[in-house]
Amino acid sequence: MNAALLLVVGCVILIVGYVTYGKWLAQQWGIDENRVTPAHELEDGNDYVPAKAPVLMGHHFSSIAGAGPINGPIQAAVFGWVPVLLWVLIGGIFFGAVHDFGALFASIRHKGQSIGEVIEDSMGTSAKRLFIIFSYLTLILVVAAFASIVANTFKATYDESGVLDKVASSANASTAMISILFILVAIVFGFLVYRRNAGLGISTVIGVAAIVLCMAIGLNFHPLYLDGTTWMVIVGIYITVASVTPVWILLQPRDYLSSFLLYG
Repeated sequence: MNAALLLVVGCVILIVGYVTYGKWLAQQWGIDENRVTPAHELEDGNDYVPAKAPVLMGHHFSSIAGAGPINGPIQAAVFGWVPVLLWVLIGGIFFGAVHDFGALFASIRHKGQSIGEVIEDSMGTSAKRLFIIFSYLTLILVVAAFASIVANTFKATYDESGVLDKVASSANASTAMISILFILVAIVFGFLVYRRNAGLGISTVIGVAAIVLCMAIGLNFHPLYLDGTTWMVIVGIYITVASVTPVWILLQPRDYLSSFLLYG
């Protein structure tokens, strides 16, 4: 089957699922577009900060679909493209979308609190503790897997005598440099949009252009040739910092800008 036709059919099915099943869920749960969200009700400039709709869309799209280009081809290679396509469409509409939609809805109805706090409020402290333990153990596996993937993507190659092979390591060093520059661009983007009230349209154009510039710089200037263990430590520190930093500073602008790469 032609890949372009497959893509179009998949997009149509997802859109129909959103318009029909998504609308039905919204009605069943009592979504009220006029209801004030916690970001506005409890706005404090730190944890509660109203986000622009396109930025929020990009943030969630990248968070949900970011693993697709990595995981999708691997699954297709193992199981074949038909089972994976069916899982993406059927699972995406009736499982994944409902899960994420429900979690976000429950959080918003509980003053933007995390799922653990929502469970404690609805089911008690014991249920919260069990869920937190399960989530912690699961996230260790997820974080370790992705940290390993990133470290292996960035790491330098050494020959049997321990001498750096710059030729073989050049592509990895370029990827690492581009990624670091991109994080800096995302932080600047978030500061300008949320603290200097810069226009989203012009900021987006500049941000996307900055991504292209980061790629050009990274391809021609990449001095970081570090081993895998060092990158694992660096990635671990980054994950720790990112997990406790208000989303408008790093994660939201990073995901919004990276969503354009995913769309492409």
